[in-house]
Amino acid sequence: MNYRHAFHAGNFADVVKHLALVSILTSLRKKPAAFAVVDTHAGRGLYDLKSDEAVRGGEAASGIERLRDQGGGSETLRLYLDLVRGVGEGRYPGSPLIAAKLLREQDRMVAIEKHPEDFRALAVTLAPFRRARAVEADGYARLNALLPPQERRGLILIDPSFEAPDEFADAARAVGGALKRFATGIVVVWFPIKSASAADAFCGEILAFGPVKALRLDIAVDAPPGRLGAAGLLVINPPFGFAQDMAATLAEAVPRLGREKPARTEIRTLAGEN
Repeated sequence: MNYRHAFHAGNFADVVKHLALVSILTSLRKKPAAFAVVDTHAGRGLYDLKSDEAVRGGEAASGIERLRDQGGGSETLRLYLDLVRGVGEGRYPGSPLIAAKLLREQDRMVAIEKHPEDFRALAVTLAPFRRARAVEADGYARLNALLPPQERRGLILIDPSFEAPDEFADAARAVGGALKRFATGIVVVWFPIKSASAADAFCGEILAFGPVKALRLDIAVDAPPGRLGAAGLLVINPPFGFAQDMAATLAEAVPRLGREKPARTEIRTLAGEN
């Protein structure tokens, strides 16, 4: 499966992933101590939903476009929609831009992208943010050198394109290495679900590294044949109250996603307590 960000920007999986990102960063901001963000597969940072790639996929129509003009009772949903609207109509912010906008003066981010064209776009997107740095490199190869961060608090986002056949194995190894160096860090891993058994095996492989707390969030939609219909997030060391916040936020957002039928979501605790 090729899941290059530009083809799927603003789809159902992006919405849920970015709601989780906003929830986590909002939680980190509640304490004055600095935190770091490392995004290993950052992409372009900002996407034109009228581009050839986005139009060809057409996935934003059943994703962010179902929410863009809506309100929300959840603080996380309201903040997410404010961030989306802030980049202008017909555009969608990727994870590094969302994170950059939520950094405080004491926080910082390293956003890594391997594809040269995407990296050049990412560098332009992040240029206005003094505390955010774009790096052209292989995210898996560079991650270990960035851990543990000097702040001793932070988030690692692993969101690969799944272009390579061994991507599940690579992502699992990356999480294992990250936990070895930064056991208390929050790690979020995005993964497509084409096979329930493969997704379960992937999560099981990561759990074998022994994280104290782990939560899995799945979302599924009635996708047309040949399109991604389900995806998951594995969240290691979720902040206090994350599961409850996501449950409330998704209860508002998820029924609006999808095409003819509303999307479905599930939150499961895999290790530790909610």
